Amino acid sequence: MYVSLNGKMVKADEPVFLSSNRGYRYGDGLFETIKIKDGRILLGDYHFERLFSGLQLLKFELPGLFTRDNLIKGIIHLCEKNNCLSLARVRLSVSRGNGGLNDGDTIACYLVECWPLNESQNRINENGLVVDIFPDARKSCDIFSNLKSANYLPYAMAARFAKENKLNDCFVLNTAGHIADSTIANIFCIKDGVITTPGLGEGCVNGVMRRHLLAVLKDTSYETRELAITAADIEMADEVILTNAISGIRWVKQFRQKTYSNQQTTEIYNRFVKTI
Repeated sequence: MYVSLNGKMVKADEPVFLSSNRGYRYGDGLFETIKIKDGRILLGDYHFERLFSGLQLLKFELPGLFTRDNLIKGIIHLCEKNNCLSLARVRLSVSRGNGGLNDGDTIACYLVECWPLNESQNRINENGLVVDIFPDARKSCDIFSNLKSANYLPYAMAARFAKENKLNDCFVLNTAGHIADSTIANIFCIKDGVITTPGLGEGCVNGVMRRHLLAVLKDTSYETRELAITAADIEMADEVILTNAISGIRWVKQFRQKTYSNQQTTEIYNRFVKTI
């Protein structure tokens, strides 16, 4: 297996970063998790728009060859090299180089990794997820909250909590006590045919699958709303959906004592995700 560091192929079992890397030291970076299917990047426009707008917000100084076209070529080439071009998960990580908070390199560095995906990632999950709320963190709602930040501590601890409590995932709260998102996904609730998801002002990651669904559902019979969502809203919902770029849509079977169906979720998956 190989990875790509700043456009150069490196064996995956070889060191690639210095200990002074700012992404390692401070979480000073961004990442994208991208799905490759049949040699193409799914939802690529949303991925690269989010990446470059995030890098601009964080005032990154980018190398001249760090362009969308070169990144696409590098990602596809790496997947070919690792024999997973038909179905793969790609992680593109960008950090602010090496040094302390106020000194050192100024040019960003980037790493591309890829792994083959199981064919089950092209289907909606057969067994619904069991989820709960992570009680020990509150995500802030500021200009950085919607980024795919390398500073992932609240989500990492929520994922650990889920594993310790035999859950499939956990919801992460914001400082208002509303649900922001889950450890690896955005959240949608369906109640009486109305689909609700936390607005970006609630601190959720600006997910590409979230954005895709909001766009395609506008011209359907479904009504969509971006609002604050609480635990009570989850318990009152008819169906609960988790979305991300890799799995597309996953349906939730149980939140605490409440159980859910997946009829509308399956319809949405078949119409708007399976066909991407």
